[in-house]
Amino acid sequence: MSDLRAFLEELTAAPSAELLWTKHCAKMAEYGFDRIIYGFSHFMSPTSMGDPDDFVLLTNHTPEYMKLFIDTGLYREAPMVRWALNNVGACSWGYLWDEIARGTLSEREKQVIEMNAQHGVTAGYSISFKAITSRSKGAIALTARKGMSQAEADAIWAEHGSDIILMNNIAHLKIVTLPHQRGDRSLTNRQREALEWVGDGKTTQDIAMLMGLTPATVEKHLRLARATLSVETTAQAVLKAAFQNQMFVVDAI
Repeated sequence: MSDLRAFLEELTAAPSAELLWTKHCAKMAEYGFDRIIYGFSHFMSPTSMGDPDDFVLLTNHTPEYMKLFIDTGLYREAPMVRWALNNVGACSWGYLWDEIARGTLSEREKQVIEMNAQHGVTAGYSISFKAITSRSKGAIALTARKGMSQAEADAIWAEHGSDIILMNNIAHLKIVTLPHQRGDRSLTNRQREALEWVGDGKTTQDIAMLMGLTPATVEKHLRLARATLSVETTAQAVLKAAFQNQMFVVDAI
């Protein structure tokens, strides 16, 4: 119990999603789950999980695997992703063999299983987290190390599953509060400040005075912020930046 408590304290004190993820991957590997994908979307709809570029996506799988699974859109056909979207809790990947036996999988879903088998992604568990809004959903897939059978993974889960679920729920709740690197969708300091003032209800004229800029320059920063976040309106930009923890960010010490 003391080891578990110490690890949870490390997670809750992590200043960035990247640092938390490094620690979490190492901990899950101790239980035999050495390849992990975490995904979270704030932009769910009845017909879509949102733009993958807007996902919070953390993984230690190889870039080659992620290119096949995410970049080609194959994740949309993954049976365990379907399960996670419709359930809360943990599920053994033995579920897949039950689905195969019932003949309920589509050809595309079977292709996902075949692709995973080619990459040694054959045994593991998925955890689907309780959604906080109708537009959000998060889940994590824990892949057992190569050579481990599902029966062996189930035996590990029988002994340690409650602790693993707890650790992953804490990791999830922490990740969604942290800023993380977004590549070409990261705002500049000026763009962020302009959006923060908009969020505070200031007009363009107000923001120009507060930032010591001309109104035209403020409009430029807001336009570039909209482009960076791939939205059409400034209101959308404020909402998306807030969801992504890109506003009012406190530098980690």
